[in-house]
Amino acid sequence: MEQLDLFAALQGEDQERNEYLELVKKLNHFAELYYSKDEPEISDYEYDTMNNRLKEIEKEHPDWIVPESPSKRVGWKAEKGVLVKHNVPMLSLQDVFEKEEVYEFVNSMIEEFGDEAEFLVETKIDGLSMALRYEEGELKLAVTRGDGITEGEDVTMNAKQIPDVVLKMKEPVPYIEIRGEVYMTRKAFESVNAKAEEEGKKTFANPRNCAAGTLRQIDTRITKERGLSLFIFNVQETKGVTFNTHLEGYEYLKRNGVKVIENCYKCKTADEVWDAIQKIGDMRGELEYDIDGAVVKLNNLSERSKLGNTIKFPRWAVAYKYPPEVKETRLLDVEVNTGRTGRVTPVAVFEPISLCGTMVSRATLHNQDFIDQLGLGIGDTILVYKSGEIIPKVKDVNKDKRPSDWQPYKMPENCPVCGHKLARDEGGVDLKCMNLTCPGTLVNRIVNFVSRDCMDIKGFGSEYIRKLTEEKYLKDIADVFELKDKRNALIEGKLLGLEKNTNKLLNAIETAKTETPADKVLAGLGIPGVGKATAKELIRTFGSIDAIAEADKDALSAVQDIGEISAEGIYNFFRDEGNIELLKRLKDLGLNFAKAENEVQGSSLAGLTFCITGTLEGMSRSEAETLIESNGGKPVSSVSKKTSYLLMGADAGSKERKARELGVPIIGIDELKDMIAKG
Repeated sequence: MEQLDLFAALQGEDQERNEYLELVKKLNHFAELYYSKDEPEISDYEYDTMNNRLKEIEKEHPDWIVPESPSKRVGWKAEKGVLVKHNVPMLSLQDVFEKEEVYEFVNSMIEEFGDEAEFLVETKIDGLSMALRYEEGELKLAVTRGDGITEGEDVTMNAKQIPDVVLKMKEPVPYIEIRGEVYMTRKAFESVNAKAEEEGKKTFANPRNCAAGTLRQIDTRITKERGLSLFIFNVQETKGVTFNTHLEGYEYLKRNGVKVIENCYKCKTADEVWDAIQKIGDMRGELEYDIDGAVVKLNNLSERSKLGNTIKFPRWAVAYKYPPEVKETRLLDVEVNTGRTGRVTPVAVFEPISLCGTMVSRATLHNQDFIDQLGLGIGDTILVYKSGEIIPKVKDVNKDKRPSDWQPYKMPENCPVCGHKLARDEGGVDLKCMNLTCPGTLVNRIVNFVSRDCMDIKGFGSEYIRKLTEEKYLKDIADVFELKDKRNALIEGKLLGLEKNTNKLLNAIETAKTETPADKVLAGLGIPGVGKATAKELIRTFGSIDAIAEADKDALSAVQDIGEISAEGIYNFFRDEGNIELLKRLKDLGLNFAKAENEVQGSSLAGLTFCITGTLEGMSRSEAETLIESNGGKPVSSVSKKTSYLLMGADAGSKERKARELGVPIIGIDELKDMIAKG
């Protein structure tokens, strides 16, 4: 019996260890999406829940802690632009979620410093952290948080486009560094997304991600037009001026026109602190910007100095995270919409409810798998919350209130716009309309078709495409190559600008028709799972689009990086009557359907993978990719243990660091040319 108990205990420990390693993997994945790519996949609340579980396990099993654990990281990697060393670490805050944790923190500070201890409770703005350095009153540098400890990204030129950033102080001192949060108001965010929608571009998930992406733009004009805002919440370092308290620093900044945190409450007791937290929580829906908590911190700077910091957090402050507001409502209907990419999305329509100060009546249901997990049906009582204080989401179903005639909801098999049969995407989760002439997806399909990674027709922007579809000049992608026959009408209607511009674009279309290789034509068709890299691999394997069309599912799934679901999607695409007819038109119009004989010049790089980073001397990145591919090699987007070489140019980013950690050889463009020459 004792042996069995021991075995069970060991089994349980193995499961917990596996859980821990999986949490490390997932949290790092979500953090990279959040910090580096500005594309969050989960809400802050969901992330925090997972992170708290990780901390629990690490507390119980400190010997399990791995170097890549999120607990060992303050921020994330600064990957773009010029990196700058931090003079003062830009630490994160210790999160707390319960009233008891707030009281514990406040009372511990009172125990340490007596009844004279003062606390400030402030809104925690949901944005992007940035430090501003001033010398003799003039702004010299703006830097993002980056990894929080050693370095961040220089964003000075973009920071100067933010109206709230003071370029010159009225009361200059030799040096001062201040830290704040760059954010975007909900109004500005809606304006940016509305414009992106009009232009057929990708929209942002929330204001925080839009602000982050905007601050890191190469073109400062984009930053200026998007309308970023800034609140300052701390004085990091000074020379020539001293402050005794945090509020004294605020008063100095306000005299110099600097916008500091709006809602700031001075408190003496834990009860007062909690009341201030509740007050801020109640006003969340009334604010013009998103917050993700309330910050509690000591006012006295000498007390802060005495306490110091851990490797990740200051000991003198915590951040209280508000739980998402959840309310019940009744599901009235499920609308199914076909988006610009062909993805078909179910949307819950429910009785209106107030969440975080705004009325909501709709929320995405993502896909059929999500609906099945919820066990959802029309008439159900559902629990709705706001993710990140802005995006309504369905959390659960109250099955106790289920109607007697309840039926589980199933998505339609056909496109709600054109009636075409829907197909699973490459992940097997989402449904997509594969009709190349579907009105719901036409503009976006043509935009993709003429893009740089496909037909690469320069000057053929989304506005032209939208006009041409509205005027019925474009009903499918093949119509692009028949525009030349309508030249006079296009000029008369100024649909492509003046005569000179019209001629230029029509010539570009004709050039693309004959010079675009078969793999780019294939990539432009919009087949699920067939992007730039997969299209190259398919053409490399089969030699032509016609051969791909004739291939069976087994032959398709045998191709590198193509699974069974993708293979089925490709197979079905080429057996659709509408697609067959369109492909015949494209071929008759003269597009390249087969691999050129000289496309592969050699095999000196066969079996090798290359990741490219930095600015290459005398060669663009796309030219380098072509050179690698034409000699049998394969370009990849990220560095891993399986990467053969990192091809590096000037101003390389984090990929260099990753390559050195993994022992991946690093070469320059000259070394690559030598490898090709030696065969």
